[in-house]
Amino acid sequence: MNKRSVVNYALASLGLMLTGCNGGILDPKGQIGMDEKSLIIIATVLMLLVVVPVIILTLYFAWKYRDGRDHEIYAPKWAHSNKIEAVVWTIPIVIIIVLGVITWRSTQSLDPYKPLEGKGEHLTVQVVSLNWKWLFIYPEQGIASVNELVFPANVPVEYKITSESTMNSFFIPQLGSQIYSMAGMETQLHLIANEPGTFNGFSANYSGAGFSGMKFKAIATKDKADFDNWVADVKANGDALTADRYAQLAEPSEYHPVEYFGSVEQGLFHTIVMKYMQGHGEMNYYAKPEHAAHSHHGKAEE
Repeated sequence: MNKRSVVNYALASLGLMLTGCNGGILDPKGQIGMDEKSLIIIATVLMLLVVVPVIILTLYFAWKYRDGRDHEIYAPKWAHSNKIEAVVWTIPIVIIIVLGVITWRSTQSLDPYKPLEGKGEHLTVQVVSLNWKWLFIYPEQGIASVNELVFPANVPVEYKITSESTMNSFFIPQLGSQIYSMAGMETQLHLIANEPGTFNGFSANYSGAGFSGMKFKAIATKDKADFDNWVADVKANGDALTADRYAQLAEPSEYHPVEYFGSVEQGLFHTIVMKYMQGHGEMNYYAKPEHAAHSHHGKAEE
């Protein structure tokens, strides 16, 4: 293989690796994603300040003191050097301090529960992870969709997230943070898309047989007018999402098609969050037959 072939092969390999960045966390389309990308790069560079010199010095000393280098100084009783001690302690300490400051600041600024300041009023979307699909409820618009999330570009979105049963992780890589969805709990996430487009979303936590098909499209419309048109279309053509219809939707299904609901039963999201909390405040909770069995079972295990 000649020199030109080696160069062409290296360039092709580099290009192939870089194509993997498209659509992922290294190709952000929202402010949170951009901030997180910068954090990843800074942290990586700081760590490479230690890793790269160590690799270079390892190779250098292996070459310098290889067998046959008889002219090198042999000092079997050498044990200490103030200069070396200063270097090997000072550099890591400085790096750790810098990483600590960056971590503290980014933890505060990228808190997923923190609304995005200076971006205007937030759109609220209630997210429910089901086996194996995603339900998106728009409480202000009174509509819902399955496996399709739509919002205007340049408008911050507040996600309130829960799960019907199995724990999942709500993740749109190009927009930013992932956060877990858990039954009986409500987690929150605030994201924004800085430009129109269609982004891939999925669950980043294994949740069973249909996990691989638990994906959705996150669509950022050009402006609020386009979003309002989408809402009007869903209202006109979507079905009604009642408690009974939700119970059917909650049944496990794989590679579930996109669905739209033009109306949503009032308080449905709250009901989903609280479904495992019903009755726990009652004095006679464990006196009920359906709960007494669980209580005795727990005592038997102890």
